[in-house]
Amino acid sequence: MLKVSNISKAYGTLEVLRDISFSFTSGTSVAITGPSGSGKSTLLHILGTLEKPSIGQVEIDNTDPFTLSEPELARYRNAVIGFVFQDNHLLPQYSVLENVLIPTLVSDHGSDATERAYELLERVELAHRTTHRPPELSGGERQRVAIARALMNQPDILLCDEPTGNLDTATSETVAELLFELHGIEQNILIVVTHNLALVPRFQQHLQLSNGRMV
Repeated sequence: MLKVSNISKAYGTLEVLRDISFSFTSGTSVAITGPSGSGKSTLLHILGTLEKPSIGQVEIDNTDPFTLSEPELARYRNAVIGFVFQDNHLLPQYSVLENVLIPTLVSDHGSDATERAYELLERVELAHRTTHRPPELSGGERQRVAIARALMNQPDILLCDEPTGNLDTATSETVAELLFELHGIEQNILIVVTHNLALVPRFQQHLQLSNGRMV
C-alpha cells in the first residue's frame, strides 16, 4: 500500500504541490500528467523519498520513510523503490550486466543477484548484450537496461519519469509495452509521469496535475 495524505511542497514562497492525497495497492498502474511546471516531477521525487513534503505524510506499507535516519532511508529506498528516468543514467564505464547489478551493491542478494540480473536482461531481450557498455547501445536498449536495473531488487514501487520522452515513436511504443509486461509479472505499483497522452488509457489510474493540485 502506498498512501499519500494531504501533502504540499513549497520552496520558500513558491508552492509547488498543494494538498495531494491518494492511495494505491500492489498491482496498480498509474499515469501522472499535467503541463510543465504543474508539480509532476516534484511529486515523483517525494514518492521516491528523494524530497520531503513540506506538509503531509507518505506511507509505504504503514511505514513513514521520512522518519528514518539518512542511512536507513537510503537502504529503504534501494530495497523498496525502483527508478527509471528520461535520461537512463547508466554508468558508461561499466557493462550492461554490471549496470543492472548496481542496486545489489548495498543489499544482501548473494549468489542470486547475478542470476536475477541475467533473468531480467532476458526479459528485456538484452541477454546477448551483457558485456557491452552503454555507449555501444541504442537509446531504446539503454532504456531497457535502465528498466532491468530498476527492477533488480524487486521493488514494491516503480517510478518512471518520462521513460519514453527521448525515444522515437516506434522505440517509445516498444519500451512502454515492456513496462506494462514487466509490471504484470512483478505486480508492483507502477507510477509513470508522461506527456504521451496516447499511453494514458492503458493505465488503471490517472492523476492529472494543474498548478500543483490534483484535478
